[in-house]
Amino acid sequence: MELTIDWYIGLSAILFSLGALGVLTRRNAIIVFMSIEMMLNAANLAFVAFARHLGDLDGQVLVFFVITVAAAEVAVGLALIVTIFRSKKSINIDEINLMKG
Repeated sequence: MELTIDWYIGLSAILFSLGALGVLTRRNAIIVFMSIEMMLNAANLAFVAFARHLGDLDGQVLVFFVITVAAAEVAVGLALIVTIFRSKKSINIDEINLMKG
C-alpha cells in the first residue's frame, strides 16, 4: 500500500481539528498554547506534503521559516505565561483579567 498525498492531508486535517478543539474547549493557558503549536505543525505537514507531491522545495523552505517563528513564539509565550502565573497565581484563562492591576 502506497501512501498518497491524501493520507498526509487527512492526517493534517485531523491534527488541525484536534488543535482547534483544544483551543476552543480548554481553559488552561499551557494546553491552549500547545494546541496552537499542534495547529502550526498540521499546517507544516500539509506544506511538506504538497511540496513533495509537486516536486518543489518552496513548501519545505516555508516550513523552515514557520518553525523558526514558532520557536520564537514559544519563547515569548512561555515567558508571558510564567509572568502571569507569578502575578495571578493561576494560568486559567477564565480567571485572568489583564486589564485590572
